[in-house]
Amino acid sequence: MGARLDPGDDLAEAHEINVTPFIDVMLVLLIIFMIAAPLSTVETDVNLPVSNAQSRKPPEKPIALSLRPDLSLTLDGEPLPRETIAAALDGKSDGDKERRILLSADKSVSYGELMRLMNQLREAGYLKLGLVGVEDNRSP
Repeated sequence: MGARLDPGDDLAEAHEINVTPFIDVMLVLLIIFMIAAPLSTVETDVNLPVSNAQSRKPPEKPIALSLRPDLSLTLDGEPLPRETIAAALDGKSDGDKERRILLSADKSVSYGELMRLMNQLREAGYLKLGLVGVEDNRSP
């Protein structure tokens, strides 16, 4: 509780809260949590039990569609005209629109061209796409 020492005021109470100690306590708690949080993560080696469930049959071979630097397409390594993409995919997938298509594009191809191809695939009914990249094994 605070008081004012005004000559004209007979020790009237001050109704303001002194927030400085509150801020100090909050900063100390913040530092404690910043130090304690990384220490609370624990890595434990676990030997998982063996399951006797039957394994699922591996998925069918995915369809690989590539966009080359000259914007030409290849389907599983064979050249493909852009106009016949829907028919060629229907033939490769036996009409199964749920088959996954692995899409790879040369790094020199613009993002807009890649999106145009993805829109063309979406219009053909193929919504399950996987983007293929190359893993970089260089150390940072």
